[in-house]
Amino acid sequence: MDSDYSCGLFEVYISATPENLDNFRKGRIIGRNDDKNHYGIIEKIQISTDAENGDYLTISGRFLMSLLSRRIIYPTQYYTSETSYADIVKNIVYRICAWHDILRRIPGLQISEFSSPCWQKTTQLQVSYENLMDWIYKICETVGGTANIRLEKSEDDEYSLVFELTQGTDRSILQNENPHIVFSDSYNNLLSFDYVLDTTDYSNFAYIFGAGEGASRKNTVFHYTEKIPSLFDRYEIYVDARDLSAEEQTDSETTEIPKTEYLNMLRERGKEKLVSITEKSESTIAMNDKQYQYNRDYFLGDYVTVQHDRFGLKQPKIQLVGMIESFDQNGYSLTPTFKGE
Repeated sequence: MDSDYSCGLFEVYISATPENLDNFRKGRIIGRNDDKNHYGIIEKIQISTDAENGDYLTISGRFLMSLLSRRIIYPTQYYTSETSYADIVKNIVYRICAWHDILRRIPGLQISEFSSPCWQKTTQLQVSYENLMDWIYKICETVGGTANIRLEKSEDDEYSLVFELTQGTDRSILQNENPHIVFSDSYNNLLSFDYVLDTTDYSNFAYIFGAGEGASRKNTVFHYTEKIPSLFDRYEIYVDARDLSAEEQTDSETTEIPKTEYLNMLRERGKEKLVSITEKSESTIAMNDKQYQYNRDYFLGDYVTVQHDRFGLKQPKIQLVGMIESFDQNGYSLTPTFKGE
């Protein structure tokens, strides 16, 4: 299962035999012949015995991105000048997992080059002590991109872990460069449809307070729109960013971060904390659909169109952020999760 801006999960249910117990051990990497992009690492093994139905083994875990959950961001990482999200993420992963401290390295980890437009957006930020994987997924949600670690085999039969950031393709009806992908009850490829529009936790205006005490505490505000939200349309939150140091530490000295750059970092923290209106749908789609096939015509992270004509609901451009793939006695099924921009 690929998940909504979080690490994908998998579960395998097989007969419990000595051979299977030997093959499916904790920490082993497993994959599928028809999917070369997603591999899992076994984290949990459960044996269930039943005199009538036999003995079964349940193997579960997460995809290879979970390796990054074993690290926190330490020491503090500073980006006081405008830097692309791609370079920030690449540099932090390199510094934490592949560079300075040999005891913190993740063996075989390589970092691919990133060229997707969403990852070229720039920002100024400071981050420390956060779980590395969780932080990367927060950045993915901010820019609308995806993160993955895949297994790659070299010519000499050695394997490496390739960390990459990508961007989904727009296949919605709002563009004409790519073939349209439309899931609709009218097309008989949308078998079930659950839709949620939720403003419960919505926020669009942040007061961010950083270093300092009392009236001298550095602070600023952030809002997405050019027009300042007001009256009933204003949803405020307070963001405590006292962990953002006003000084930058290097190996040899401590320097004060210029006020303008520090306020930009506060705004970035505020942007991370704002909560968009949730527009989300989960569906069951037809597996015998002759028009579209998952991982051939559309992929995780792509933007598609979902509409339920009977109720007049139309999502012209919505991102595929999760896909549950299930193989069982009833066959193969797909349950996608879509999330609005």
